Amino acid sequence: MTLKSEAKERRKLVLDVVNHLAITLVAIAFLFPFFWMVSNAVRSNAEVTAIPPRILPEVFEWGNFAAAWTRLPFGRFFLNSAIIAICVTAITVVVSCLSGYAFARLKFRARETLLLGYIGTLRVPPLMLIIPLFLIVNKLGLVNTFPGVILPISFGTFGAFLMRQFFLSIPMELEEAARIDGASRLRILVSIIVPLSMPAIGLLSLFTFIGQWNNFLWPLIVMTGADNATLPVGLTLFQTQQGTQWNYLMAGATLSMLPGVFLAIILQKLIYSSIALNAGMGGR
Repeated sequence: MTLKSEAKERRKLVLDVVNHLAITLVAIAFLFPFFWMVSNAVRSNAEVTAIPPRILPEVFEWGNFAAAWTRLPFGRFFLNSAIIAICVTAITVVVSCLSGYAFARLKFRARETLLLGYIGTLRVPPLMLIIPLFLIVNKLGLVNTFPGVILPISFGTFGAFLMRQFFLSIPMELEEAARIDGASRLRILVSIIVPLSMPAIGLLSLFTFIGQWNNFLWPLIVMTGADNATLPVGLTLFQTQQGTQWNYLMAGATLSMLPGVFLAIILQKLIYSSIALNAGMGGR
């Protein structure tokens, strides 16, 4: 091995070490808030507010999770959040697949202009829509109901654009072969396009579910009362006039993360397997 090749290998090794170190530091920076949340979830409230703070608790109080669950109707909070997140995700995926297929495959007048206007709504800040949406929901008599929370936030633009871009990457020959066999547009979408689009559908489902599971402002405005509260809204009930029960609040926040984590693990396997399937079938 020449000196030149040895120097090249040495530079490559140093670069790899620097890259791995940088990735490790970034990962620690992102994961530390979650570690701190779990660490505070198993402390006493006095130790949470102690100065100087300790990285690990002196005594691990695992009973905080059970106490947080029983002090408030956490089961009801979980159910409310699950109903809203699942329904919004299901409606969003269906509507996004239909509209994305229309923009990607159907030819109609002013399609590109309509698409640009559709995408342009992404530039509208969501906070500007809160008051108009609430006035509409109130006029329809849907305040303090699940449809009042679910329907206004189930028809987003991002999902339609994401599915359209993915549909464009699917070979047109597959659809043409199905049309020769007499398949309708809907049959092609359901039987061919959707199974090949599981990576995009999985990502859209994951983003939508986690976004609605953690949604705080809209359920707070539409729903009233502890029985109708979602998890983000219910967690604020640990903040009272007597002070904040930080250990129970952190324990409840830790419990509320579990469904999103499990869903991410499940959909990660689905997305990877779907990508392998698409590559094997010649998707481009």
